[in-house]
Amino acid sequence: MPTPVAAIDIRRDLVGLLPKLRRFTVTLTGDLTEADELVQSVCQRGIAKFHLWNSGGKLESWLYTMARHQWVDEARRHKLRPAAKGNAVEQGELAAGVHLNPVEDSEAHRLVTSLPEGLASVFLLVDVEGHSYKQAADILGVPLPAVMSRLSSARLYLASQGHSRSPRRF
Repeated sequence: MPTPVAAIDIRRDLVGLLPKLRRFTVTLTGDLTEADELVQSVCQRGIAKFHLWNSGGKLESWLYTMARHQWVDEARRHKLRPAAKGNAVEQGELAAGVHLNPVEDSEAHRLVTSLPEGLASVFLLVDVEGHSYKQAADILGVPLPAVMSRLSSARLYLASQGHSRSPRRF
C-alpha cells in the first residue's frame, strides 16, 4: 500500500528542519543527548499527528511548540526543572568521548547555550532563526512582553561577555 502524500511531505520537511529543531531543543534541555532524544520524539509525534497541523501556520513553529510542550511535560513527570541539569559541555560530556561537530563546538554555540535559563530559547528563535516576537511568544507560550524582556536580557548578557555583536548563526 503506498504511503499517503501528506506523510511523504512531512518527512521531507522534517529532514530540512532537523538542524533548527535540534538547536532549539538544546536550548530547552541544556544537554545534547536529551536534545537528540527530544528531537526524535518530536519527529515521531509530528508524523503521527500531522493531520492536526494547521497548514496555514509554519510547520517549524508547530514543531517548536510541540517540543516545548513535550519537554515541559517530561520535566513535570520527572519533577525536574528543564535546565536543572545544566549545559552538557559544562558537565564534561566532551571528556566522556562525545564529540561535537564544529558548529556545536563554536564560540557562538557555547555562548548561546550558556545563557541563563529561559533566555537561550528566545534568543535562538528571534535573533538566530528570525522569528518575530509574536511568533516566539506563541511558540514558547509566554506573553509578548516576556519575550521582549528575555531577549533584552539575553543580549545584555552576551554583551557583558565581551561580545558587542550578537552571533547571528551557530
